[in-house]
Formats: sequence, structure tokens, C-alpha cells
Amino acid sequence: MGGKIKIGINGFGRIGRLVARVALQRDDIELVAVNDPFITTDYMTYMFKYDSVHGPWKHHELKVKDSKTLLFGEKSVSVFGCRNPEEIPWGETGAEFVVESTGVFTDKDKAAAHLKGGAKKVVISAPSGNAPMFVVGVNEKEYTSDIDIVSNASCTTNCLAPLAKVINDRFGIVEGLMTTVHSITATQKTVDGPSAKDWRGGRAASFNIIPSSTGAAKVPAVTVSFRIIT
Repeated sequence: MGGKIKIGINGFGRIGRLVARVALQRDDIELVAVNDPFITTDYMTYMFKYDSVHGPWKHHELKVKDSKTLLFGEKSVSVFGCRNPEEIPWGETGAEFVVESTGVFTDKDKAAAHLKGGAKKVVISAPSGNAPMFVVGVNEKEYTSDIDIVSNASCTTNCLAPLAKVINDRFGIVEGLMTTVHSITATQKTVDGPSAKDWRGGRAASFNIIPSSTGAAKVPAVTVSFRIIT
């Protein structure tokens, strides 16, 4: 795999769009395809251009060429709307690495469906129950080229693990307790409502500090998480 790293993104939500923003500013990465069955190219353009946290896109001009193509400057990016990962023609676009950012296909076997479409490697942008997880600065050197599907772990794990590793390597950690204070997420309610997963999780996000589980639970420490107003 010489030259630029060619990537595809499955799921153009919060993570998918941020991955695209970073990729388009890198000389060594080329975004070649995006798949999302729920968003049109017009809406993709709008959501990408305007970000409430990071501000408007100020680099390449972004235009809709047609229902299956976006133009970032002069660079064409293919757009698909497949619900089943194995139906996405990654191979036709040259995408070698696929970022699986739907939050749905976090299982290793489900993520492997991308390989059937021509991808060579898959990076799951969330914790996985059975795919190996790697955190840069912690255990990325354990990666070997025969591993085709990896998880980038959770945001909390990426915050905690590097610090815990430094302390553990230098002094040692016997046991620990961590509390992560997390900003409001897309899955929370704007007003009180039902939550199938967690009763407290259904409380209005802007008015409550809500105890929650955390994706850092696999880090060797006792963990507590709260969703709060930020």
C-alpha cells in the first residue's frame, strides 16, 4: 500500500464528518468514498460545511456534482447509500481502509462485511466486544499487519489510558477510581422522555447530571461516568 492512504467512511454522522475534515487536510490521506443510507448529498454538504463546535469549513470549496458524487475542490468523492456493508463497492473506488462510524457494526464479524466490498482494513470508531482495541500512545505497537479489523476504543478510553499508562509504567497502579465528566451526546433527550436502555438516561440533558456507564470500563480501574451540561 504505497502512496496516499485511501479511505472510505461508513456513516457520515458526528465522527464520520470529523474524520473527513481531518482527512481532507492531510497530504498523506485521500478520502475516496462515503456511505450513508440516510443522508442525501445535498444534506451531506450542508452538515459538513457548518459545524457548531468546529465552525464552518474554510478549506476546499464543497459542491454537489450529482446524487452520487461530492466535489471537494477538484477532488471527487463517491457517495453511496447502502444499508448492508457488504454491498458497498469500496473496491471500485480504491478505498483500502474503511472507517466504520455508524455505531451499528461494532461487532468484528459485522464489520468484516466491509472486506467483502473490497476494503482491506476496517477501523471501528467505537468500542468493540470482540475486535482488538488500540489506543495511540498505549498499545499501538502491538498491532501486526495480519489484523484486518480494529477498534479505536472509546473517547473516554483514549483520554484515560495514555495517562494511566504513564503512571503505571513509572510508578505502578494497584487499583484506581476514575470519574469521567462527559458532555451531552446525540443519544440524550432534550426534554424528559422514555429511555429503553436506562431510565435516568431519559432525563432532559440540559437540566440533569446523569450517572452512566462508560466505554473505559475495560481499562484496569473502577470507573464511573456522568453526562452533564456543558
